[in-house]
Amino acid sequence: MVEYIAFDADDTLWHNQSYVSEAHAQFKLLMQEYLNGSYDGRYLYETEVRNSKHYGYGVKSFGLSMIETALELTEGRISPEHIRFLVNLTKEMLAAPVQVLPDVEAVLDELSGDYPLMVITEGDLLDQESKFVRSGLSEYFRCIEVVSEKDPFCYSRILRRHRIRPEEFMMVGNSLRSDVWPVLEIGAQAVYIPHRPTQDAERLQMDDPKPRLYVELEHIGQLPEWLEARLLAA
Repeated sequence: MVEYIAFDADDTLWHNQSYVSEAHAQFKLLMQEYLNGSYDGRYLYETEVRNSKHYGYGVKSFGLSMIETALELTEGRISPEHIRFLVNLTKEMLAAPVQVLPDVEAVLDELSGDYPLMVITEGDLLDQESKFVRSGLSEYFRCIEVVSEKDPFCYSRILRRHRIRPEEFMMVGNSLRSDVWPVLEIGAQAVYIPHRPTQDAERLQMDDPKPRLYVELEHIGQLPEWLEARLLAA
């Protein structure tokens, strides 16, 4: 029986990948100036994946990856003005308005009366804390965990600290890699709510090799009804 529900933040509670996609597009235009239009976009993504083990996840990591990729692709020819452009682009992403996804607040308001709600999200601590303040959603959560990597060890450590048994825990998120597979590995439950841009990006890294032991919903607005039906069936 589920007693505790945790949510991912970026692209589960609010828009995030749309800002990243726009930055990718601007970076691509910049690189095409130096590479005679031949840049296809994959180099920056590969640098992001490679750097995640050094910088973690988040906008600051993305900004460093843009600068590193630009230096590599241009063999150091990129101008100081364009480096400054990439720094300012990163700052704009950090200051971007927090756009809560449809149905999120209504769902949290409904579920918070029946379940202790948590957030477990990857990213930069300062950036994520700022997003929560600006989102207006903090009041619905008992605790907010910002971590560098969501793997089985991370989830197990959080559950032990809060004295939650895995069979009582459910994670809701938009990433198979970080919100679903590691949660299943520790014996907990997961609800997968795809977010198209993130879904497309994950497909560049991996397929879905595991049995469908998780539930997939079209959007977060379906979550309360699904939980109620599941409870009645039990």
